[in-house]
Amino acid sequence: MELAYYSDYAVRLVNTERPERGEDDLTSVEAVRELFGPMQQAARRAGDSDVTRLRGVRARLRAVFEAAAAGDEVRAVDLLNALMMEFPVSPQISGHEFRDDDGRPNWHMHIADHAASATAAFAATASMGLAFHLTELGVDRLGVCEAAPCRHVYLDTSTNRSRRYCSDRCATRANVAAYRARKRLENERSARTGRTADTAHDSTPATDR
Repeated sequence: MELAYYSDYAVRLVNTERPERGEDDLTSVEAVRELFGPMQQAARRAGDSDVTRLRGVRARLRAVFEAAAAGDEVRAVDLLNALMMEFPVSPQISGHEFRDDDGRPNWHMHIADHAASATAAFAATASMGLAFHLTELGVDRLGVCEAAPCRHVYLDTSTNRSRRYCSDRCATRANVAAYRARKRLENERSARTGRTADTAHDSTPATDR
């Protein structure tokens, strides 16, 4: 499993909360376990305390995305470094997948699971994956959806660094809202122009008409 894969763990955790709606999916041990995906060994260690602890990690990871989206690279890096210091990883070389051509192991870096708790395992994985994404692709690849009121985070993997929304749905909604705003502005301008013309006509002396 490549380190780049782990960056999605941070996105999944942060997006369990929709602060603009007051909604939170991270409310139970089962919800914690669902976050882990294939990391079943760590998921089995999840307990009630991990719900609260992961919420704390979630807030800190969101702060990383928000700092990056605001252009504050130093703060984003500092916040992420703090997480990695608190939740260190144990990398190891893994070869559990095989090449198709010669059957030899496809050696790659893997994050070993030696953490004492589910929260520590997930936080270490998410932080390391996000750090890898940040250093390889750039801080500006960490984004917060611009389709108000959505505040979901995302990782920009576009070729021209142009992504602004967390999903196609939000992109469509933002485009529709922008179109309607332009039409309202055009209508207001037309209405003002019409009123100005009427006023000028009414103020013209009768002998000049």
